[in-house]
Amino acid sequence: MFFIETIELKGLGNRHYLAGGRSAAVAVDPPRDIDQVLAAAARRGVRITHVVETHLHNDYVSGGLELARVTGAAYLVPEGARVAFRRVPVADGDEIRIDAGLGLRAVATPGHTPHHTAYVLHDDGAPVAAFTGGSLLIGAVGRPDLVEPRLTEGLARAQHASVRRLADELPDEASVLPTHGFGSFCSSAQAGGDATTIGREKTVNPALTADVESFVTRLLAELDDTPAYYVHMAPVNAAGPAPVDLTPPGVAGAGEIAERLAAGEWVVDLRNRVAFAEGHVAGTYNVEADGKLATYLAWLIPWGRPVTLLAGSPEQLAAAQRELVRVGIDRPAAAATGTPREWAAEGAPLASFPRASFRDLAARGTEGIVVLDVRRSAERAAGHLADSVHIPLHELNGRLAEVPAGTVWVHCAGGMRAAIAASLLDAAGRSVVAVDDAFDAAVGTGLPLTTN
Repeated sequence: MFFIETIELKGLGNRHYLAGGRSAAVAVDPPRDIDQVLAAAARRGVRITHVVETHLHNDYVSGGLELARVTGAAYLVPEGARVAFRRVPVADGDEIRIDAGLGLRAVATPGHTPHHTAYVLHDDGAPVAAFTGGSLLIGAVGRPDLVEPRLTEGLARAQHASVRRLADELPDEASVLPTHGFGSFCSSAQAGGDATTIGREKTVNPALTADVESFVTRLLAELDDTPAYYVHMAPVNAAGPAPVDLTPPGVAGAGEIAERLAAGEWVVDLRNRVAFAEGHVAGTYNVEADGKLATYLAWLIPWGRPVTLLAGSPEQLAAAQRELVRVGIDRPAAAATGTPREWAAEGAPLASFPRASFRDLAARGTEGIVVLDVRRSAERAAGHLADSVHIPLHELNGRLAEVPAGTVWVHCAGGMRAAIAASLLDAAGRSVVAVDDAFDAAVGTGLPLTTN
């Protein structure tokens, strides 16, 4: 009898797994904050004897090295991955015994990275599931362009072959358990469902329904922007990540917050976008704790710039700190909890800006204002407001001077990124209105839409 427990990190769009039998278990692609994995093993009453990585991750800092150190587990890493620490190198065909009747077989699946390896779980000799990392995903594959531009096309072709190898070698009923594909930018597309099998993927996955030339052409054409912080993740993982420190950061008073703002540091308000728009400390940025905090803050902030976090509660601060260590933002320079009035210098007025809908924009008309679209290029190509200015959110901080003069009505696809953009513009002294609305709501308002 075996079990598979899924540990989902929605903020980064990844899944991690603990699989085992009666007494022993293996952790697959563990997150940096390993306490969740340890707790899952404790609930099951099993000892983690093996930790395996499918590849050197580009979108998060792994907890594998630390988990292996804490538990005494063998740390298995694909032999082609160049790392600076001791590990057990894994080659194609290697078999790893986990518990009585339960084991893993390594399957070389290059494509997402050159050294990518999947692990097939065998129960009494029968393949029951495959931990596919960034290879075979739900209705998609891991993107092949995160390693080196000159390798991208070759890796795309390898991805096609790797997925087909898994489909050929595994029974239709075998579960497919990927690490990426649930919001992670490591995926070439988002998951079409919550679970899948080899049999289902044979009917829906482009790598299994299209010939290699068609697949590669489509895959390369659909690749989206890559978060800037990705370039830092694989080197950290190759060097061996340090243990995390989740103790509360130092408390910043109003004076220190003002000093940090004056020094050009990032002070980030984690409250929801409605509360931020209604009142905030001038110069602060808003990245909601309940949104994709780690992805967007790590994407936007100049790497290594000190960050101070402002939260509505200690619980919100702790959750944000945990998310950020997963992408290598290890220690906030300082933090504060409470309200904007407590964070602002004595006598200083709070800043604010209005929120609106697309119907509000249609009623007002676009004459004499700037309509700024901060969606990614692929989103905009599917339809956008005529005469709107386009600067993707991840480029906005470096291109603020390109935003034309006038009041800026900023929108995205749903409101979250527009709120971040509005806070950047507001901090720069611009008059701004955050369109907190789904872009689909623009249809039927009379606003001119185009794909040109």
